Amino acid sequence: MAILLHIDTALETASVCLSDNEKVIGLAINEKQKDHAAWLHPAILDLVQAAGLTVSDIEAIGISIGPGSYTGLRIGLSAAKGLCYALNIPLITVDTLYMMAHAIEENNADFICPLIDARRMEVFAAVYNKLWQEIVQPSALIVDNKSFFNLLLTKRIAFCGSGSKKLQSVLCHDNAMFTECNATAAHLAPIVYDDWMKKKFSDLAYTEPFYIKEFYTKPH
Repeated sequence: MAILLHIDTALETASVCLSDNEKVIGLAINEKQKDHAAWLHPAILDLVQAAGLTVSDIEAIGISIGPGSYTGLRIGLSAAKGLCYALNIPLITVDTLYMMAHAIEENNADFICPLIDARRMEVFAAVYNKLWQEIVQPSALIVDNKSFFNLLLTKRIAFCGSGSKKLQSVLCHDNAMFTECNATAAHLAPIVYDDWMKKKFSDLAYTEPFYIKEFYTKPH
């Protein structure tokens, strides 16, 4: 038995999940993006206590590492690293788009394409097959009516996530499907457990958020 804590603050809705191996035993969600920092630590404590456990029972922490909200990614990773250092347990990182791909319900698509809104007409996107193998690596792109054109010629693609509405407004193709993707930290559980079994741990000292694009602020 492995008690694993999972954290996602990359998306607009933050969530934390507790699992026993890959089985989810608790989930908490916060829909107020501006409150993620204040909400996170109390939510973790409440989740652990509700399961009749203590924080010291946690054996590893999994986190969605990005892309996503710059602020959210820093909040989540800082919390995860702090707990890992304090408890002397490993950190496991998962690409946020890969986590989202696991949230897609059964469909007739050949490929899955999670999209995260990156403002204006830009999105963060990746493409996976139905075995969650990477077809197109995570990247930032500006969507238009030719987006994913070559893939759509021969494959049906299920688009999901906060950026899918942006794509849907400009893309019309018979092979394009648009579906819901309510990804939470619960979708990290089977991924993180598999990495836990394989001992695929991240380096606590050097792990950084996967921004894709560098964070930029205008000079004063």
